[in-house]
Amino acid sequence: MDLTPLSQISIASWVLAATATFLLGISKAGLKGMSIFNVTLMALAFGSKASTGLFVPLLIVGDIFAVIYYNRHTQWKYILRFLPWMIFGILIGVLVGKDLPEREFKWGMVTVIFISLGMLYWWDRRKSEHVPTHWLFAGSMGVMAGICTMIGNLAGAFTNIFFLGMRLPKNEFVGTAAWLFFITNTFKLPFHIFVWKTVTAESLLINLRLLPAILVGLFLGVLIVKKINEKNYKRFILIVTAIGAIAILFR
Repeated sequence: MDLTPLSQISIASWVLAATATFLLGISKAGLKGMSIFNVTLMALAFGSKASTGLFVPLLIVGDIFAVIYYNRHTQWKYILRFLPWMIFGILIGVLVGKDLPEREFKWGMVTVIFISLGMLYWWDRRKSEHVPTHWLFAGSMGVMAGICTMIGNLAGAFTNIFFLGMRLPKNEFVGTAAWLFFITNTFKLPFHIFVWKTVTAESLLINLRLLPAILVGLFLGVLIVKKINEKNYKRFILIVTAIGAIAILFR
């Protein structure tokens, strides 16, 4: 992996990376949907390929905190329904991720996100209690989430849509997502180390220097989530997911 040596990293790059890591902490604490902003800032700091590997250990740190803090709210039946599809998507991403045409992939991903968001908005307007039960919903969201998380750590939009579709309350949403991402990010790690070689001793040293930023983000995120009611939390996730989908096109 072509990564700038520690001694040559500019102050601007450190500021961008610390900001990205801080936002990552807030996201892992419960304010889901900001992954596109984290990933973009880190890519600006270190480049797209290098930033993918830099993020994985930090994601796992955030996942460990979220799992410990929100564990009592985890709904395992939804993880078991979604996880196999996401693992399948990760394996697809490992094999063909680098060869996918970027422009077509971005447009396809954004189209799926907006169609799904439209469905969720329509259900909400109808005050429908219907929860998608067909395997195709979990399957399509899971495979896309797996591919996107392997290629660019961008699974958030698809997992948000799935959990919103399941009508999960705020704390159950965060707790269930925490375990899902802890499992999948840990599963991804060996591929980044041994196949793509994007996690190295040098990248881990950078991670250590960014740890304070993620810890501050985690602490602040918990405080913010506590103050948001259920209705506004769901609205926040929908809006940020839509903004993130648009931002993908300009990344």
